[in-house]
Amino acid sequence: MASAADFDLYRPAEEHDMLRETVRALAEAKIAPHAADVDEQGRFPQEAHDALVASDLHAVHVPEEFGGAGADALATVIVIEEVARVCASSSLIPAVNKLGSLPLMLAGSPELKRRYLTPLARGEAMFSYCLSEPDAGSDAGGMKTRAVRDGDHYVLNGVKRWITNAGVSEYYTVMAVTDPDKRTRGGISAFVVEKSDEGVSFGAPEKKLGIKGSPTREVYLDNVRIPADRMIGEEGTGFATAMRTLDHTRITIAAQALGIAQGALDYAKGYVRERKQFGRPVGDFQGVQFMLADMAMKLEAARQLTYAAAAKSERDEDDLTFFGAAAKCYASDVAMEVTTDAVQLLGGYGYTRDYPVERMMRDAKITQIYEGTNQVQRLVMARKLP
Repeated sequence: MASAADFDLYRPAEEHDMLRETVRALAEAKIAPHAADVDEQGRFPQEAHDALVASDLHAVHVPEEFGGAGADALATVIVIEEVARVCASSSLIPAVNKLGSLPLMLAGSPELKRRYLTPLARGEAMFSYCLSEPDAGSDAGGMKTRAVRDGDHYVLNGVKRWITNAGVSEYYTVMAVTDPDKRTRGGISAFVVEKSDEGVSFGAPEKKLGIKGSPTREVYLDNVRIPADRMIGEEGTGFATAMRTLDHTRITIAAQALGIAQGALDYAKGYVRERKQFGRPVGDFQGVQFMLADMAMKLEAARQLTYAAAAKSERDEDDLTFFGAAAKCYASDVAMEVTTDAVQLLGGYGYTRDYPVERMMRDAKITQIYEGTNQVQRLVMARKLP
């Protein structure tokens, strides 16, 4: 049975509470005022990026030895959660910086870490993660991108799809097949590709339902020749590194879902206290109170599961795969439910772009899809049952 000490390991400490206050103040002052325009124009949230970099909140997970804050997994969750509370697109800056660079932290050589984590920590570059392809989504092992050894170099050819922040990021962790016969059992390797490498180009931005401020584009690799020392880990270990990465970073998607849901709940609470019908605030009606209670209850359950998963991530525990999948799956389902209910509570106003909850509902949907659909998360959890 778990002891009280076990639970203390994911209870936010005083420094976490202080971090939350700092990020919330920054988000409300520097990010929230631009969120609607970012969504409406479908533009990268440069104001958010600049504010996060100025406060060293754009990649808090980077270890101190590379100039980063060295924040623990829970601190990273809190940063993403608080930014997502006002703008989901902006929360993908710290979230995807972690997703793209974590393979280096897990398996990269000391020199590779210094070369790429240092500029990331300084805010000079962003990192993206290239796993999915046109015919390899949930079946990541079906990828066709090839990396062929040529002396002291590798030559990469292929197409990566659904790449978050593509075209904005300077660095890309790319998974490619190095041994077609082995596939996921030692045939896939990971590499760092730079935006400036000859042969790298990008497709047009996808026209999406939500997170419109975060560009999603294809990445084209046309005879991209890179030094062999840009391989992350040993040849053939890329797929294992990719899966280990997702165990940790699915928690950041849970954090994003928490933030979106919290933002919607906060707005709905304020609205029903002010909106009057039948001569009294809508929030006085029991049916509305029950809706709010259910929204808050499920959101808090999702938060506790996410924070527990963050503690598992920090300690790299054996059951992290289950907890990471569970947190991502449950929190994103809750976010979709809470944001939908928030739209309902605002009635016709909630259905218009004059109010933020419809944006939050659209943004919430992607959390059920990327970094593994929630159907895949349930498969992952089922396979980890004793």
